[in-house]
Amino acid sequence: MITRYADDFIVGFQYRSDAERFLKELTQRLQQFSLELHPEKTRLIEFGRFAAKNRKQAKLEAPETFDFLGFTHACGTTEKGKFQVERRTMRKRMTAKLHELKLELQRRRHQPIPVQGRWLRQVVEGYFGYYGVPGNERRLRSFRDQVKRLWVRALRRRGQRDKMNWKRMGRLEERWIPQVRWRHPWPEERFDATIRDKNRMR
Repeated sequence: MITRYADDFIVGFQYRSDAERFLKELTQRLQQFSLELHPEKTRLIEFGRFAAKNRKQAKLEAPETFDFLGFTHACGTTEKGKFQVERRTMRKRMTAKLHELKLELQRRRHQPIPVQGRWLRQVVEGYFGYYGVPGNERRLRSFRDQVKRLWVRALRRRGQRDKMNWKRMGRLEERWIPQVRWRHPWPEERFDATIRDKNRMR
């Protein structure tokens, strides 16, 4: 299997020997055009439904994770013990976004609260629109909590007369900051293609 976005891609193989051969031949192929793979981003890891079991038998640490398109991917399991790919927002991406929000909230702190609220709601909705995948709720809740704290700090710096407490912030939060929820289905639901009526398929 292969998943690609622009010049970043992930390639999966059933057998390690195939992966090693592919990596070798890809490196040689790129060299013909004076190109090379990124040394820090390119690596061969054991990943998938048998990775944890195989590494445990070999007395190795848990399977490695990898970052791709803003998510950290890890080997996980469902409540029933079946293999599942866990996707979590990359920490450095979330930290960078929160830093950006902090600076912008400070710049906007003297605007009317409804103006700030409408802007903040759009920002958080956009963030959840990308990172709102199943299994990422913990990171999304953490992001939402941090946004709330940053907004409180910015509003408290408006002046001595504008005293912002957590009770008032709770009302603003409920009105302006979107709740955490999935924006995307599970991968198997998104890519499930079923022919319901064969007579309609020509």
